[in-house]
Amino acid sequence: MVSIGLLGCGRIGQVHTLSLSRITSARLIAVADAVPAAAKALAASSGADVRTADDIIAATDIDAVIVATPTTLHYDQIHALAAAGKAIFCEKPIDLSSERAAECRKAVKAAGVGFFTAFNRRFDPNFAHLQAQLAAGAIGAPEIVVITSRDPSPPPISYIKQSGGLFRDMMIHDLDMARFMLGEEPIEVFATGACLVDTSIGEAGDIDTAAVTLKTASGKICLINNSRRATYGYDQRVEVHGATGMLKAANKLENLVEIAGETGFTTAPNKHFFLERYADAYVAEMEAFVTAIASGTPPNPGIDDGVAAQRLADAAARSFETGQPVRLA
Repeated sequence: MVSIGLLGCGRIGQVHTLSLSRITSARLIAVADAVPAAAKALAASSGADVRTADDIIAATDIDAVIVATPTTLHYDQIHALAAAGKAIFCEKPIDLSSERAAECRKAVKAAGVGFFTAFNRRFDPNFAHLQAQLAAGAIGAPEIVVITSRDPSPPPISYIKQSGGLFRDMMIHDLDMARFMLGEEPIEVFATGACLVDTSIGEAGDIDTAAVTLKTASGKICLINNSRRATYGYDQRVEVHGATGMLKAANKLENLVEIAGETGFTTAPNKHFFLERYADAYVAEMEAFVTAIASGTPPNPGIDDGVAAQRLADAAARSFETGQPVRLA
């Protein structure tokens, strides 16, 4: 039985608590949050204790800790958890800069603790199957990857202001998916973007619409497009063109009923909320983490994956600011 603590009882912390409730080989021992009422509510619904973050980090009855706090707190918490010998499940991004994320990696590796970067989209059943087919050579060598990620609506401006920007907050998932599908590290990043959805996002210093092109040393290309608005529901698609064919993962719909009539065919809308769209993936990633900790194997995706995606996000932000492609060493 893996004993787990939780730092951060907001929306994503609640999601991970629900996932843990479905895993018989793990138990949530204690939770902590800067808002006492949030910690008390989650503890009451999960049967966990309420403790301070410091107490959870130092606890002798906890094997691993989920870091679901604001990104600005990750750096100090990761260092403290590593020093305490705790395995770490960390929400993305690890930090708002790749340099500080690399410092976290150094601390984690020096301590020899397991570290899981929560790139849940790798665990979506359809995306995972697509990648497995790609790795098995179903379409030959991949040549072009196209990733579409569009949210139904923007998050609150209060969230935008502390998120680190679209590239580091939203697109970082897609940048990890690009690495997952390409099987090769991108060496060049070019980004463009605009504020087309909500002018207040621009006033807060961010953009809400973006496109990025990645290129690998062998010439493989990945195209990513993001928008904070999709009137038809949560839009999450991946397409890979290869030497001998194509693989494509479509959106998940509210239901699979199709209506035919004089005006044509009608299907259900996309699932509207990311928590619904990736419900299976959240459970699968937590199962993977618990299994890795219980067996003593390195969690995957690990901290190297988190740092690599952060480097790409930083490069995209720099490319957007300068209007020039950014080469990665």
